[in-house]
Order: sequence, then C-alpha cells, then structure tokens
Amino acid sequence: MDAQQRVTGSRVLLVDSDKSWDIILGMAQVQACPVVVHFSADWCVPSKYMEGFFENLALKYPEILFLLVDVDEIKRVKEKMDVKAMPTFILMKGNVQVDRIVGANADELQKRVAAFAQVVRRSAQNKLSRSLLNLKSNITSPSH
Repeated sequence: MDAQQRVTGSRVLLVDSDKSWDIILGMAQVQACPVVVHFSADWCVPSKYMEGFFENLALKYPEILFLLVDVDEIKRVKEKMDVKAMPTFILMKGNVQVDRIVGANADELQKRVAAFAQVVRRSAQNKLSRSLLNLKSNITSPSH
C-alpha cells in the first residue's frame, strides 16, 4: 500500500515509506498545500484514540493535507521530525514546521488547526487579491 488512503473515503493519507513521505511533501510544497501530520504508533492507545478526531478535522478542513505516520514503520521520518512522544501532531507550511502539539489533547489540536486554516485562507485570499490587482493594472495600462 503506497501512501494510499487507509480507509475508503478517508481524507487522511497513510504515509507508508520514506519515499512516500518525500513525494507527498514535495507535491504539497509545489502546490503550496499546508500539511498536518499525526505521528502515531499501533501500541499507543492515546494515538489510536485521536485517529477518529483527526479524520474529522481532515473532513472539516479540506484545504489542508492530513497525513498519518506510524513511527515504528518509518523511523527516518520520526527522527528527521524530532518526534519523541506519541501522539505528536506537526503543522507544516512549505515543508517547514509552524506548530507542534504533543499528546492527545483534542481541544488544543482543534484550536490550533482552526487557527492554521485561518492563516492559510488569509494567505490564499491575499495572493488572489494581488493577482487580481496585477491583472486589472495590466488590462487598464495603455499599451506601448
């Protein structure tokens, strides 16, 4: 199973290899797509508890890419991202960590993902406004 959806209809992608991690983050960066990663482990009860909540967040914020990483399966990613406890949630923009939540705190995760989504939306609106202004100035400028 190569970085595919874990459950039919799921919006959370299971990252199943180092290569998948690199490909997915590369595509997210090219498309300027924000990412939230849930670092989990099969043996970690709090991580398992958070999976349903994480899925609900993915449904609520479709403009964000939600990833699930099993730290026992992909150790290089765990080390690269400096994950030391499960669950750990990392919010990323442009492949750079912008926030981190350690522990199964659903309320805190909800609050931070909501704030992250707001920043992402504002950024997209600002880019659109600048593009429209550039377009308008190109249309109204006299040709030389």
